[in-house]
Amino acid sequence: MAGKEPLLSAFKEPAWGFRRRDYWHWLEQLPAGDGSRPTPLSISIQKAGSCEKVQTAQGHGRYFLRLALQGKVLAAAVRELARTPRLLEFYDPVSSILGNEDLLEPFLSLLLVVTEMDFSLDLQNCSFLDESWLLPVCITYETVPCRVLGMVLRYVDGRVFVTEVLPESQAEVDEVVLAGDILDEINGCSLRNAYSGQAGAVLQKLKGQPLSLRLLRWRWHDGGIYEPLLPYLKILKEKDPRFQLQRGPRRRGEGEPQRLQGGRLLYNLRYLGRTNVGTYGGKEVLDQAIPAVLERHVAPREVLFDVKEAEVLVQEKTSSKLLCRYPYPTISCVGRCMDSSNVFAFCVAASPESPDGSVFDCLVFASSSEQECEEIIKRIAAGFKHTEWFV
Repeated sequence: MAGKEPLLSAFKEPAWGFRRRDYWHWLEQLPAGDGSRPTPLSISIQKAGSCEKVQTAQGHGRYFLRLALQGKVLAAAVRELARTPRLLEFYDPVSSILGNEDLLEPFLSLLLVVTEMDFSLDLQNCSFLDESWLLPVCITYETVPCRVLGMVLRYVDGRVFVTEVLPESQAEVDEVVLAGDILDEINGCSLRNAYSGQAGAVLQKLKGQPLSLRLLRWRWHDGGIYEPLLPYLKILKEKDPRFQLQRGPRRRGEGEPQRLQGGRLLYNLRYLGRTNVGTYGGKEVLDQAIPAVLERHVAPREVLFDVKEAEVLVQEKTSSKLLCRYPYPTISCVGRCMDSSNVFAFCVAASPESPDGSVFDCLVFASSSEQECEEIIKRIAAGFKHTEWFV
């Protein structure tokens, strides 16, 4: 897994007193350009050398190879090497293609064929190139401004691990982060080689701003643990015996109707109607507003209800047409009907720009179970706290 790159690493044995060289050592000595401006090759070398997420010569070399494949400059790099005898002499003519004149030209021809191929590589996913060619699953987690994300972090050898996702936090609601994942970037700021508390300091600076987090999953493509993480996870377990890898978001109850849209769970609800409650939208009005809607006996509409990070969306079930959207700051209260355990309602500001103050409407919905009804109410109530910075 962490082995050498055989085509490039078959060096002669180093003389006594000199450390073994890696192919990155000659790459960084190649010409920087034609004298007037940098070349695509020199730009790739400079990027590989300045990458903050790798520390070793092997890591910089591996990162360069990924850059070179995507930028179509790998053949140019080997051609430049062939023109630089003082660098080429490090290669063993017996075991290295690059040190064998008879094999070098056919190898260059093959690299020219590779140059015609298009590679689409996630170049930001490079924090484990020092250890391995096999890279972890990397995802981007975007969330709204919030006071507390709800992740417990621990630092192990310069890496920031999520050791717990707190119940009812924004991170749990979003159902993205899992205990055992690595926080690799925050809004483009690398956390590779992070010092203790650095992630918190970055989040404090970004308080009130949208966040874009790059996460490295503990689980690899085959469903098992990403192998280079094993030494880190052992240390985590020693520091915190209660630490457990989280295999998925906390699950909802079995048998509840669910629907996915863009990876998010939507609730299948019945929209029972709305009524105006005047200029006061506190929770006290629900006791009269909900019965007032139910007494109309209007035919309910089947809808999809999405409790998002910053707003509530209601869609028509048959067509997925958006019926209404309400950011949390426009929702004044939410609650359940005491006489019917699966009916709930929330009040919204119907005319927030009116000079006399807001006029509120109460929207009433029916869910399939009491448990689902309580879950929706809690998620909307949590949204009030999570979006405090919008207010």
